[in-house]
Amino acid sequence: MEDRMIDRENFLNLNILKKEDYTGSMDGMRYRLNKVEGEEGEVKLRVTVWPEPFCFDKTPEDKKTVKEFGFGEEGKMEAADWLNAQWKEMKK
Repeated sequence: MEDRMIDRENFLNLNILKKEDYTGSMDGMRYRLNKVEGEEGEVKLRVTVWPEPFCFDKTPEDKKTVKEFGFGEEGKMEAADWLNAQWKEMKK
């Protein structure tokens, strides 16, 4: 099971998110990462996960789990760890 997890060191170049959202899937779990502006103008990395089979727009909001992180390398690492934890939880 561990070999299917997201490799936090090689996970996503943040420059991609400066222009567009990033979506992916991992063995039954879909996810979306996007850049958002926080309450006080700070930039955040928002990560949303939901179960397959539907895309983000077709999935009911109550099926989605969202968490925000700092928009930087540390936030990216935290997001990768959180995605792996969410995946493990969905696999139970």
